[in-house]
Amino acid sequence: MSTDEPAPARPEHSPEPSGVDLARVALRAAKEAARARGDAVRQKKQARRGGLRSGARADGRDPMALGAAINRLITERGWEAPAAVGGVMGRWPQIVGDDLAKHCVPQRYDEEERALSVQCDSTAWATQLRLLAPALVARLNEDLGHGTVKLIKVFGPGGPTRRHGPLRAPGSRGPGDTYG
Repeated sequence: MSTDEPAPARPEHSPEPSGVDLARVALRAAKEAARARGDAVRQKKQARRGGLRSGARADGRDPMALGAAINRLITERGWEAPAAVGGVMGRWPQIVGDDLAKHCVPQRYDEEERALSVQCDSTAWATQLRLLAPALVARLNEDLGHGTVKLIKVFGPGGPTRRHGPLRAPGSRGPGDTYG
């Protein structure tokens, strides 16, 4: 389009917006802009205050992040060592290796004795873990803090189950009668 040509004419059936229509459009745009500014200001205030508050000043009733609440509970109750050992139980395969972790599972931690009980699925794996126990105690204490674990109690597989049924002799104590 060159500068010499006249501008195309508007179709006659679409009227040009009147003053009232223009005012409505401008008012709607101003309201949306104000709402956006208000939301941004409210978010900035909440971020500055650290989130929602129960009143004008921070107090004990304010909401607390879940991680902070759990850490406070662990500290108040003195559960630092059991919680740390629980984390070790979750990372057992990374600590002892996949092969050993498949056959030996940590069962419980006795805080008084500072002993970790481990159940093995065969006597061979129990023997292997007993041989590795001093190195494993050193590795655990490195991770958890000196003196957290003093002993690893290794348990082999349990004896055969004692079945009750029609083919059992009355008064027998099960396999203990034979292996006595």
